[in-house]
Amino acid sequence: MTHMTTDTVTPAGTGTPVLHASGVTMRFGGLTAVRNVELTVNSGEIVGLIGPNGAGKTTFFNCLTGLYIPTEGTVSYKGKVLPHRSHLVTQAGIARTFQNIRLFANMTVLENVLVGRHTRTKEGLWSALLRGPGFKKAERESEARAMELLEFTGLAAKRDHLARNLPYGEQRKLEIARALASEPGLLLLDEPTAGMNPQETRATEELVFAIRDQGIAVLVIEHDMRFIFNLCDRVACLVQGEKLVEGTAEVVQGDERVVAAYLGTPFEDAPGAEEVAEVEAAEAHATDRAPGPDSTTGATGTTSTTGPEGDPK
Repeated sequence: MTHMTTDTVTPAGTGTPVLHASGVTMRFGGLTAVRNVELTVNSGEIVGLIGPNGAGKTTFFNCLTGLYIPTEGTVSYKGKVLPHRSHLVTQAGIARTFQNIRLFANMTVLENVLVGRHTRTKEGLWSALLRGPGFKKAERESEARAMELLEFTGLAAKRDHLARNLPYGEQRKLEIARALASEPGLLLLDEPTAGMNPQETRATEELVFAIRDQGIAVLVIEHDMRFIFNLCDRVACLVQGEKLVEGTAEVVQGDERVVAAYLGTPFEDAPGAEEVAEVEAAEAHATDRAPGPDSTTGATGTTSTTGPEGDPK
């Protein structure tokens, strides 16, 4: 595969680094889906990650959140290298949503958010079984926090509705509320406006700004360019698994290589169609084989393709 020249046109923001990905590379067999990606997200920032299909964006997200173990490179959160287990990444302070909504369909809206609280509760198995004073107090506190998040996302009136009965846009909001329930310092959003109408997209934009105003840094993948450029302080563009350019919305929009990548026009050192197809196939295969839920991954929505009662989502 050919190599591209990476340009970081503007320096990272001036806040304290929350996330730092250093030299992250992900190979599937002999195929490289992500190559030597460097990315920093600072406190108080909203950073966007864009790129055409097959660019490696979701694979990179999976490396950041412990679903994949990078072949090379490290991922650090607030200066500490993250472990390669998704529930430990959640405990450290990173939460995420998925491109394909992964809710517990036969649980209520409130119950879905309570699932996200369990990494922040300290009651053990015996306390839960005996339902002693400590457990009951923790249960009340978790429900109160869950209701705060439902108020924050505009879903409080739907607390007792089954998740599967929510309109699509509200299911997206619920997944965000569940991720926020783990009290993250960094929220990763994978195509949060996919399938939304313009009104829902605008509401999501306002919600992301409100999340940032709560002191939570945000890293977002999105195909809606208007949404991403309105939202983000900085934007990085991946093409064929490599970071092509990073900078302000104006800088990235004006880069001829970014325009060419989205229009399908070859540029110098651009990958060929066969290489793009190989990466797309590798990503799809890896996603199909992604690990199922371990004991605590429900806190960020990292669940298998069926809900707790076996119903497809």
